[in-house]
Amino acid sequence: MTGLLASLALPAMAQDSTSPAPVDAFGDCKARLQEQAMAAGVSRETASTVMAGVEHLDRVIELDRRQPEFTTTFADYLNRRVNEDRISTGRELLEEHSGLLDRVTAETGVPAPYLVAFWGLETNFGSYFGKMSVPSALTTLACDARRSSFFTQQLIAALRIIDEGAIAADQMEGSWAGAMGHVQFMPTVFLKHAVDADGDGRRDLWNSLPDAMMSAGKFLESMGWDPDYRWGREVILPGDFDYGLADGRKLPLTKWRELGITDAFGNALADEPIKASLVVPAGHEGPAFLAYHNFKVIMGWNRSEFYAIAVGHLADRVAGAGGLQNPPPEDVPALSRDSILELQETLNQRGYDSGKPDGIMGPGTRSAIRQFQASAGLVADGYPGESVLEKLGVSVER
Repeated sequence: MTGLLASLALPAMAQDSTSPAPVDAFGDCKARLQEQAMAAGVSRETASTVMAGVEHLDRVIELDRRQPEFTTTFADYLNRRVNEDRISTGRELLEEHSGLLDRVTAETGVPAPYLVAFWGLETNFGSYFGKMSVPSALTTLACDARRSSFFTQQLIAALRIIDEGAIAADQMEGSWAGAMGHVQFMPTVFLKHAVDADGDGRRDLWNSLPDAMMSAGKFLESMGWDPDYRWGREVILPGDFDYGLADGRKLPLTKWRELGITDAFGNALADEPIKASLVVPAGHEGPAFLAYHNFKVIMGWNRSEFYAIAVGHLADRVAGAGGLQNPPPEDVPALSRDSILELQETLNQRGYDSGKPDGIMGPGTRSAIRQFQASAGLVADGYPGESVLEKLGVSVER
């Protein structure tokens, strides 16, 4: 699971507390949640039967608390997700399910290779949905103070899904945070966007590929997928390029062309008014991309630039394109959270405002890095490469 969990479960949620709810209060919490579910319209039979079988899952709390010690480099992220096995399998499935995928494209405007790419990244084409009991996992998280409100909503939605007959409670399995089925929808997203595409009277994202693919297409369509354009493209930047322009701003393709950017093969960009933003996920030594509107739509599924690039690139490869002309460098260190904290603190001490140190590489930190790079005569790409870390005296573990 890599997608909807990241975009729909984790960001933009209030952090109520960091201490878990005591397990001995779990029974009382279950009773309160059962009453809330019935007040929200879940039938008494479903609420009482399902909640009676719910168990506290310590493993869910452990996974919720876990923070990765090291960040993932773009090369590691992309190479793990867009590999030859996944590309070849994606191409086979694109052909095998062409009738279904073409139907989804006709109804939603989302091209088949993108549907296959989401499917591949989310569950490796349906080979692994997650083994957690969704009702138990969501109840465990709803009874934990840290994000109780959000997961209470997800639990009630899951009970409504069971209530409507989409799936039996004992078959509702998914990720530790409740993402479910071929495309890992959270329950609230399921209720809003899942469809019965095979006409059997149920919205089944576990056992019906037509339901899953059409639901994915409908969800992307709802977020504004533009059928007239691709996600983005790899480009080549001129040697004297101002990397300060890679700050999320959107400029017409004609303007990027005037700035000397070409496609990945050195050809002039189209002279069109479509707007794009420049993304350089591995700094000036790695690949550069111009990202169009659909890149933002993909990030509505998962708010990670790495993920959005992986989806777009996998879709391109499944459709028959070759690899990147400028692959990301693999010999760069993966920074630990402590190293990023040290970097942020050092930048602040030297007068380059990175915001409150939090161990996360956000836009404020990248802006501060660019300012330091410019003052130090380095390429101001906002990337914490070895030259930046060395000049700032930040320690790095390899």
